[in-house]
Amino acid sequence: MLAGDIRALRKARGLTLSEIALKLGRSVGWVSQVERGLSMPSLADMRAFAALFDVPISLFFGHDVEDERERGVVVRAGRRRALGTSETGLVEELLSPDLGGSFEMVRSEFAAGAELAAPNLRQTEEAGYVVSGVFEIEIDGIWHRLTAGDSFRFEKKPHRWRNPGTEPAVVIWVVSPPVY
Repeated sequence: MLAGDIRALRKARGLTLSEIALKLGRSVGWVSQVERGLSMPSLADMRAFAALFDVPISLFFGHDVEDERERGVVVRAGRRRALGTSETGLVEELLSPDLGGSFEMVRSEFAAGAELAAPNLRQTEEAGYVVSGVFEIEIDGIWHRLTAGDSFRFEKKPHRWRNPGTEPAVVIWVVSPPVY
């Protein structure tokens, strides 16, 4: 649900309703209504939220479920929310039903030769499982070469990654708290 995702993103970044309202040039009341599902943001507003939270706008789409009993519980393979494009060398799909829980699960596909050049530091605990391919991850200055079946975990440490292989690498990534 869009409202819950916006609330989860705000909380994950430690921002108040007032701070969000100020950054968006909107009232606190409007932001509160969006978070409670009482107001629907325009496409321009959703672009502003995406820029503010540094997430792709596609995160806010794809909430459809065929069976209402599955909402917030099940994500069908054909209904995952895409979080990137092949142009960046990284395509991700949200495997979690939403961002409202204490963690998110993402399927990340790293193109052959793709890399994150500069280390990324997030205030999160992260873990991953390599499904296929060759995946290298630098955690706190130490490179680790992983292949299918290998896994990793780290907390609040700078990291970067690369796919040195000739085939895509697929990694199931778990992040707590959710950052997308």
